[in-house]
Amino acid sequence: MKHFFKLIAGLAILSFIITSCGNNAKKTSTTGDKVKETGARVPVPIFNADSAFYFTQKQVEFGPRVNNTVAHDKCASWLELKMKKYSSHVIIQKATVRAYNGTALKMQNIITSFNPDAPARILLCSHWDSRPYADQDKDSTKHRTAIEGANDGASGVGILVELAQILAANKVTVGVDIVFFDAEDYGAPQDDKKQYADDGWGLGSQYWAKNPHQQNYQANFGILLDMVGVPNPNFTHEGISVEYAPDVLNKVWDAASRIGYGSNFVEKQTNPITDDHYYINTLIKIPTIDIIHHDDNTGSGFYKNWHTIQDNLANVDKNSLKLVGQTLLTVVFEESGQTAAK
Repeated sequence: MKHFFKLIAGLAILSFIITSCGNNAKKTSTTGDKVKETGARVPVPIFNADSAFYFTQKQVEFGPRVNNTVAHDKCASWLELKMKKYSSHVIIQKATVRAYNGTALKMQNIITSFNPDAPARILLCSHWDSRPYADQDKDSTKHRTAIEGANDGASGVGILVELAQILAANKVTVGVDIVFFDAEDYGAPQDDKKQYADDGWGLGSQYWAKNPHQQNYQANFGILLDMVGVPNPNFTHEGISVEYAPDVLNKVWDAASRIGYGSNFVEKQTNPITDDHYYINTLIKIPTIDIIHHDDNTGSGFYKNWHTIQDNLANVDKNSLKLVGQTLLTVVFEESGQTAAK
């Protein structure tokens, strides 16, 4: 994502502090065995970062995944087939949405469910499209060049595809819904001088929140992944997450700390960001947090290659995929343990 959230008049100031293995990607924890990681409260499968990196790489290999392009369509087909391999409950939510400039965008939200009848549910999500503009690149001649989006999009999806593979082999009692949002990154270029509506970002999540894949859909909580493959990530308490889902922040950051990733999930509040979780929180009202890297050394607060042509696979770190994926698995399996005990 994309730009800092513009606080509306009357919003109270927040005052409390609430963080490749090629085609053999099958060599993952799909045997059904679980290992209790140090600090985890229940046995948890081991997350395979090589496999997650492979799934990230596969997306990037299609080229920039910009709406209305062949690369976008090919990646959508690959994701659909991949998720159907892991679950028989896959929904492709197709729609046409309008970009900031009125362009009609064909989009596909890809929704995969595990234990669809379970009342207690966890929503896990990331966007799979990539930005059509490298509008933050130092070279201004590249500002209308589409980016690969290896970190900004593909890394989060790669983690969730691997998590789906693990869930297919390791049953949980809690329901899990994995949503890949489309048309998230088609907001107006930063150097476009025209005035546009503020809701030009997160078009896929806006559509889903208004038209959920299941009537009256609800989840106990949600977790969004965005730009999570950057080396040595610094995940902070992002402002929208603090406002709408502080308990979820505490749950996830506590799990990360207990299994040894406290140095990456830090106890620091940072600016609110317009991202998919904003629309999930405000439209469908599922308390949802954003796990997103924060960089104090950039003017944007995002990682240094954000919305540039350097957002490529060379800047995706397997260690980062591992620590995020293992944290998510810990949260899911601990929630499953609590559900089974009731």
